[in-house]
Amino acid sequence: MKTTETKILTGFQSHLTEQDVSPLTISGYLQDVRQFVAWFEQSNGETFSLPAVTPTDLHEYRQHMQVTLRRKASSINRKLAAISALFRWAEQTGQVSTIPTKGIKPIRQTTVAPRWLDRKEQFALQRAIEKDLQLSKLRYPKRWLTRRRDASLTLFLLNTGLRLNEARRLLMMDVQLTERKGSLLVRNGKGGRQRNVPLNSQARKALQKWLAVRPETNCEYVWVAVEAEAEGLSGRGIQRILTRYGQDADLKNFTPHVARHTFAKNLVDSGVGLEKIAALLGHSSLNTTRIYITPSEHDLELAVEKLRE
Repeated sequence: MKTTETKILTGFQSHLTEQDVSPLTISGYLQDVRQFVAWFEQSNGETFSLPAVTPTDLHEYRQHMQVTLRRKASSINRKLAAISALFRWAEQTGQVSTIPTKGIKPIRQTTVAPRWLDRKEQFALQRAIEKDLQLSKLRYPKRWLTRRRDASLTLFLLNTGLRLNEARRLLMMDVQLTERKGSLLVRNGKGGRQRNVPLNSQARKALQKWLAVRPETNCEYVWVAVEAEAEGLSGRGIQRILTRYGQDADLKNFTPHVARHTFAKNLVDSGVGLEKIAALLGHSSLNTTRIYITPSEHDLELAVEKLRE
């Protein structure tokens, strides 16, 4: 990577970190900017610099992603958002006098709800978890402790709606748990907001089963790496756990975010109001929460299938 590009990306990364943007978002933004820089240099035959970028470049890049690369609207809009954030920072720091992304409209798209598990898929996942626990205790007793943690963590995510990093950073001191009640404190949610999340019976049961066998360790995190007891679980480790269970249950792309969406959708289906769901999820705007009353792709598939009946 060239010196100028490295300097720009380092400064932009520091800015995003100061704005308390999540590490995952920062990583995605930096990757999107790198791709734009590569396209700019290849298309224009000149070294990238912030003042050299024009509105025409942005129009052409948007067209390139849409027509040549055939990217989805959501992907294009995310990349444009990353580039816009870059130039807002550049203007604030005096590196450019105008923002070339102004007037570059995002791709319009029909709002479709995020992916969540329907009741049949949740049943398949629950069965896969139970089967995994039974087989590991019978055939691989040394692995059972890890499997117990994995099972508890997955069920915990499905019944709390915590984001990946919120679950990963959950401290033992932030959990209040009794036989009939429980709650947890999310210390540093998205945007630096704190919130208290009550625990239902399934979340309490999952936590209690894990805490009953959790190794003695100086690590303050609830979810620890059994093989390295001084460490908390990594985000990638949590993702791998859910991926494995998803494969066992024959689910497509089961992730922590899908678990969060499933929690929210279950609340909607149970008649819980959007204001309460927003508070539980840590949303700052009800507009974010409204996606859970939007038909999902699966809902639309079922709708058109009714034409055959």
